[in-house]
Amino acid sequence: MEQAGAIVPGSGKDIARTSIGVAVRSDAPAPDISTAEAFKQTLGAARVIAFSDAAVGGSAGVHLAQLWGRMGMADEIKRKAMPQKSGGEVATRVAEGQADIGLTLIAEIVPIPGVRVVGKIPAPLGNDTTYAAGISADCAVQAAAAAFIAALADPAERDTWTAAGFEWPG
Repeated sequence: MEQAGAIVPGSGKDIARTSIGVAVRSDAPAPDISTAEAFKQTLGAARVIAFSDAAVGGSAGVHLAQLWGRMGMADEIKRKAMPQKSGGEVATRVAEGQADIGLTLIAEIVPIPGVRVVGKIPAPLGNDTTYAAGISADCAVQAAAAAFIAALADPAERDTWTAAGFEWPG
């Protein structure tokens, strides 16, 4: 965006990163997702899998739709699929017991009661989303925008971001 002139040169800053994670009910045992093979077995054992719907266009849903094919599980996942319009809905279906596991951005799982994050989808299958900020080239109050970005990226806020399901981009 900087090269296109949409943001002020040098104002872009990575703020926080979140990953696609695996959610289960708060009282459910954690499935093994320690390796790609263990994750595949967990998917195979699940009765119903809620996940972000690729048709909505979010990064998690688009990545997962491609992942099923790469893993050779597209048909199996289709039979178990409970696609949802948002990550919050994914986590809610798991909390309600309608789905055994849920797959969406960790930051969308964390705020939903009755569900917990088991962990990230293991490498090399996972996907991270980094959120960044920059000052719009058309911004009339660039000093205020810069102060806002600095506040978001303040290392003193690391615990706040972590509690919300994000990682410090460091």
